[in-house]
Amino acid sequence: MSKTIGGWATIGLASLFVFMASCTPVAELQDALPVATPDTASVLDSIAEDYVRLSLEIGTKEPGYIDAYYGPAEWKAEAEANPRGLIDLANAVIALEERLDLVDETLLSPMQQKRRTFLLAQLNAARTRLLMLQGETLSFRDEALGLFGVIPEIKPLSHYDPILERLNKQFPGKGTLASRIGSIPARHTIAPEKLEPVFNAAIAECRNRTLEHIPLPEDEDFTMAFVTDKPWSGYNYYQGDYRSRIEINTDLPIRIGRAVDLGCHEGYPGHHVYNMLLERNLSRQRGWVEYQIYPLYSPQSLIAEGSANYGIELAFPGEERLAYEKSVLYPLAGLDPDSADEMAQLQEALRDLSSARFTIAQRYLDSEISREQAIELTQKYMLFGRNRAEQSISFADTYRSYVINYGLGLDMVRDYVESAGQDPAMRWAAMAKVLSEPTLPVDLVIVR
Repeated sequence: MSKTIGGWATIGLASLFVFMASCTPVAELQDALPVATPDTASVLDSIAEDYVRLSLEIGTKEPGYIDAYYGPAEWKAEAEANPRGLIDLANAVIALEERLDLVDETLLSPMQQKRRTFLLAQLNAARTRLLMLQGETLSFRDEALGLFGVIPEIKPLSHYDPILERLNKQFPGKGTLASRIGSIPARHTIAPEKLEPVFNAAIAECRNRTLEHIPLPEDEDFTMAFVTDKPWSGYNYYQGDYRSRIEINTDLPIRIGRAVDLGCHEGYPGHHVYNMLLERNLSRQRGWVEYQIYPLYSPQSLIAEGSANYGIELAFPGEERLAYEKSVLYPLAGLDPDSADEMAQLQEALRDLSSARFTIAQRYLDSEISREQAIELTQKYMLFGRNRAEQSISFADTYRSYVINYGLGLDMVRDYVESAGQDPAMRWAAMAKVLSEPTLPVDLVIVR
């Protein structure tokens, strides 16, 4: 990288490193003296608008770079009318960083300081992505650090061999472990004609549980569609005005457990809620236009994916998920509720293998193994069938190091939220803070 931002340093937290501004400790997310002067506030407003316009221009160079935008339509039209080249865009990013460096932090309130730090982190990610679009080859770790502000711990695949041996004893029988494991989810697949009522019920329950703790806009809503030919299992397209379009991929059979997973992850308290709270609290109430745009390859994605995954555990703690699936979703799907324990046991057993996905993605994207080898290793260590393994590697082909945001983000959000204590109300309050304030990966670090 040609430029470092504000003296970024790295610090350790278990299995990761995260960016932290070395010049200022993480402030409490509340307004306090000193208060930003009109001049410094207007400077940040001007930089934020230029950041949005610049991001829209970068979005013309890569489909999918902009995950959501609900700002002025004329800004988007202007960006698309005459976008600059990649080198000029990279220089524009650096120029914005330099303008932010000149902002006197002592004149900013703690919340405005967080705003400035957020913009710096987002611009660092934009500069990294522009390097990649120009053909720069980064290692998996360097890419993750540049785009998302973290470096995941990559365990060798040998770490997972004892886990496979344990599972082999836990699920005895004829055939390979993968075939024995695979036969269990097959018995818990939702028939195509049952998908809509099952998902509608699951999302409604996720919403009700979220509303008990987080007030949401009264007019919020979403539409849901079932789609095919995608590298992902579900996607939330946030459209502004507290509206989302949730798409569920039906390329592969959908297991009953995915209803709650995707209902929470894509909806409540996941992506739909995250985007709504940013729109309400930061874009509308504070007038911060930078939250009207969401570049996919940025630290925002670690927050988004991590909170969406942790939201499943938060909304359905302990045995509550299994009880709900048995009483409501299994009957709706026409499946035997008495078999639900079998699926829950399998999901718990497979959890220790989930981070093998990072290792396989790292080795594949760093050209240490071929695509075919990556598929075979995914079958072995994730215990996926061929089709599901191919979809997993197709995700890596499309989104590269983005995959770390699911597991590492989950661990970081869980660690932060649960540090609030055992009281569910305190955990939900901590979650709401993550979702509705300028949160970066470094803000999730708990110093013990």
